[in-house]
Amino acid sequence: MNVEPDMTASVEHDVIGQRFRLLVDGRRVGFADYVVKDHVRVFNHTVVNPEDQGNGFAGAIIKAALDDSRNLGLHVVPACSFVRHFIAKNPEYASLIAREN
Repeated sequence: MNVEPDMTASVEHDVIGQRFRLLVDGRRVGFADYVVKDHVRVFNHTVVNPEDQGNGFAGAIIKAALDDSRNLGLHVVPACSFVRHFIAKNPEYASLIAREN
């Protein structure tokens, strides 16, 4: 993630809105939406503001979201293509993918 040294970045989890948001200096630069079905988070949408793209922000959001999922013992469905690509490039998250019954 390309954040200038004097900037602060944080990922917030909006449990009610089922969304992880990335804030840089208090300004929302992107988010990842999900729905929960049977203790599985289905990540269906990741967005970064056009002017903020190319700085690794989407990856930072997804990393935080997957880490949170792991900490809660949840599996995930990477319905969003960005989440699928992130997991493919970061195989340490592959075990989170929900298996079909």
